[in-house]
Amino acid sequence: MNVVIPAETATGETRVSVTPDIASRMAKSGNQIIVQRGAGAKAGFADAAYADAGAQIVDDAASAYGRAGIVLKVARPLDAEIGLFPQGSALVAFLAPLFAPEVAEKLARAGVTSFAMELIPRISRAQSMDALSSQATVSGYRSVLLAAEALPKFFPMLMTAAGTIPPAKVLVLGAGVAGLQAIATARRLGAVVTGFDVRAAVKEQIESLGATFLSSAPHEGAEGAGGYAKELSADQQQRDQELIAKTAAGMDAVITTALIPGKRAPLLITAQAVAGMRAGSVIIDLAGEQGGNTEGCEPGATVTIGGVTVMTPLNLPASMPTHASFLYARNVLALFDHLVRNGELAADPNEEIARAVTVTRDGAVVNEAVKARLTGVTS
Repeated sequence: MNVVIPAETATGETRVSVTPDIASRMAKSGNQIIVQRGAGAKAGFADAAYADAGAQIVDDAASAYGRAGIVLKVARPLDAEIGLFPQGSALVAFLAPLFAPEVAEKLARAGVTSFAMELIPRISRAQSMDALSSQATVSGYRSVLLAAEALPKFFPMLMTAAGTIPPAKVLVLGAGVAGLQAIATARRLGAVVTGFDVRAAVKEQIESLGATFLSSAPHEGAEGAGGYAKELSADQQQRDQELIAKTAAGMDAVITTALIPGKRAPLLITAQAVAGMRAGSVIIDLAGEQGGNTEGCEPGATVTIGGVTVMTPLNLPASMPTHASFLYARNVLALFDHLVRNGELAADPNEEIARAVTVTRDGAVVNEAVKARLTGVTS
């Protein structure tokens, strides 16, 4: 099969979908690897490394896409790119289909079979394909570095001739992959860490990393499909917001990671909670792509509210493109090997993983949740 690795065109995207070592493995399996010149440059992977891996380097997107059997990307394609796909070709990428369903509709019209990396099911045999988790690992780690840089204090306790400096206090909201990585990284830097989550099941994981577990009360049914948190009732949200506000008032840094698949991120830190924090403290909100967890945050920007720095970075994995690409490429390879057999797209559309990730096929949008978004029906 002709496998195309194009240069990413989304603003700020520095990752590449396939690294040279993965390109070599694909080529040895009999695939023709076609790489657009410069595709891996921002992630630190030179064209020469792809050529040494057996890939063919082409000069522009049209030359790459025109020969595609399957295109492997990081971000969803722009309209100009969709027009370059050959009829009957396939695409693997982060498509954000529930937030940009119109892209799915355009891919269907172009006759492209598309697979969304964020729809990988949370089952044991799909763990090696779970790109959301791999990239959340990068985000969680990076968020703590941002907090440490922005905070006008040391993270670790220091004992000096001039006196002892106490460690920073960090609160991490949400104990998914990003949150747990943030807890682990903050602990490595010497902070005293508290982890909050509505799911009682994560208490052991938080405490195993040396942090204190914080929860207002056990929430019935707080854990949804795949281990994600579910949207809570208004009363439960208010109780959690009050507890978070009280706790955040004594913290130097707060990192928020709470997301609900397909919906706006829950509001965890109210304006009142921000007002109650000490001047000089920092909030790193990792939920910016879905509106943010902090009232008054501005996705993609840094703002100061009453002396509190609120940073809401977007696409944080792109700030560490080498290792983010390293991890993502392995997720892509695992899915590619699952979908492609003997140079053909041979996945059974009713097989659990294939069914979960397929967004468009045979000229139509086939994912039910995406179809509902296109017709204005909420699921």
